[in-house]
Amino acid sequence: MTKIALFGTSADPPTAGHKSIIRWLSDHYDWVGVWASDNPFKEHQTSLDHRIKMLQLLIDHIEPTRHNIYLSKGLSHRRSLISVAKAKEIWGQKADYTLVIGSDLLKQIRQWYHVQELLAEVSILVVPRPGYLINESDLQALAELGGNYQVADLDAPAVSSTAYRKHRDEDVLIRPIQDYIHQEQLYP
Repeated sequence: MTKIALFGTSADPPTAGHKSIIRWLSDHYDWVGVWASDNPFKEHQTSLDHRIKMLQLLIDHIEPTRHNIYLSKGLSHRRSLISVAKAKEIWGQKADYTLVIGSDLLKQIRQWYHVQELLAEVSILVVPRPGYLINESDLQALAELGGNYQVADLDAPAVSSTAYRKHRDEDVLIRPIQDYIHQEQLYP
């Protein structure tokens, strides 16, 4: 059965951490569906179109080149359940779908739109993020909602989009994204 990872991210802006996650996913799944999304629990500082363009720059920068990463604005929706339905229109109903979330979203997922319906459609892969512990009680709550989950054995860099926006630490970004931000005058 085809294994598909679904990775929707705010990517405001995409960092070296996003790059590490996408590369890891492309090594472990047949296909990786990637999109920028407007998280209803966050405020975004730049448009969805800019974030998609930056994600494309990030994917283009992954070496060796990967041919199993599918970036599409068409997958983007504020509700993960809708993004999953769009993915199933692309890859079909018979694939094995895994929704990828950061450990920072583990508590929040219980408040998501139709979460039990979502958990019936996908497995969850929790990616550890520095500063966001994975509590057994949160995993248990996910399981009680019907969630089938795994925790990724990935040690992503301790970088975040928030750190860039607050402190302008360009070391968290790859050069093409730094250049794009300066060219488009984003994040003033």
